[in-house]
Amino acid sequence: MKHLLAGVFVVAASVAQAQPVAVSLTAAQISALLTGNTAVGDWNGTPYRQYFGADGVTLFAQPGARTARGDWRVDAAANRYESLWPGDTDWEGWVISQWQGDYYWLSRTTPPTPFTIIDGQSLSFE
Repeated sequence: MKHLLAGVFVVAASVAQAQPVAVSLTAAQISALLTGNTAVGDWNGTPYRQYFGADGVTLFAQPGARTARGDWRVDAAANRYESLWPGDTDWEGWVISQWQGDYYWLSRTTPPTPFTIIDGQSLSFE
């Protein structure tokens, strides 16, 4: 019985030490998450809201600024969200990860940046 209890404690200790791991969303999950919805977060210290239309149009709004209109898509091969804004020559991509129920934008130049999702289009800050 002592050996059985020792084994139970080792397993319990191993499970207790397990840490949650961020999971990158697949292309299908990214499409389902973003299409027809609004991401809400903070970008470089300024609140933002970004809507993702089913037609590939994205609208980016920040308080006191004119709303920017760009294009968006999902790269199925790379499992990432991509956007193209006026003046850009190349699509820029971000991986979307989920960790402990929260979503994060990640890229080579962007540290994990949290955001939430609101159903539908909601660009107002009031």
